[in-house]
Amino acid sequence: MDFDEVADELYAGDPAEFVTVRNQRAKEAKAAGDAALAERVRSLRKPTLAATILNRRAGSPELAELARLGEDLRKAHSALAGAELRKLTRRRQELVNQVLQGERSMSESVAREVEATLEAVVADPEVAALALAGRLSAGADNASDQWLTSGFTPRPKREPAPERQKPATVSRLDDRRRAKQKAAADAATKADKARSAKTREEAEREQKRLAEFNRLRHEAAELAKDVKQAEIDLSRAGRRSEKATEKANDLRQRLADAELEEETANGETTAAQTTLDDLRAEAERIDEALEKY
Repeated sequence: MDFDEVADELYAGDPAEFVTVRNQRAKEAKAAGDAALAERVRSLRKPTLAATILNRRAGSPELAELARLGEDLRKAHSALAGAELRKLTRRRQELVNQVLQGERSMSESVAREVEATLEAVVADPEVAALALAGRLSAGADNASDQWLTSGFTPRPKREPAPERQKPATVSRLDDRRRAKQKAAADAATKADKARSAKTREEAEREQKRLAEFNRLRHEAAELAKDVKQAEIDLSRAGRRSEKATEKANDLRQRLADAELEEETANGETTAAQTTLDDLRAEAERIDEALEKY
């Protein structure tokens, strides 16, 4: 008996039979003398409904592409590729919507859990591996945007510090040489100050550029969140609209059937009234004829 074979059997089977089959396989492993395998099998958790739905789609192209998108999104974020990030984010939501629309019988709570797990497939390589193997046991929490807003700040390259001129050796025996060295040292000091001022100005400009970059990056991340939420809201509204349309069509059909029944009943009532009137007239005629006798 192999652990992977048992796990595949359990997570691909009927959730209602999960516990029974799991305990049976654990007993078989223990009877075969493999206590470690029995313990591993016994530790397998029964999957939730959301996990079962995704386990059954383990071989679907949507899940495979979502797993690949996670790595692509992380690379785009590290490279600060804003346009690529937006493109990949849109594609991620399209794939999530495809899975959700393919499971229309889900309740709202299960749909939310499935959606959160799909987002976690993108964000977490471990969750992606479980989903692709069909081994999910519960819905994963959505942590897909943590690395998108992780506060990554590129550090500017430091300019090499200006090399200061070493003080010249002063000879007490040569005043002219000493004066010349002093003048050279003063000139070097002025040059150092000028270079330092230039370096400070460049550093200040770089800090301003970095601050503006961080502001724009933050705005882009917030916009991406808003776009994602709007797409989620649109998808949910679309599902509610479809259900409402189905109910409205059903009510229209019931109304049409009721109107047909009403029309038939009215016709039958009119015919019965006519028959009754005829019978009453005939009874009156007979009564009149009897009175003559």
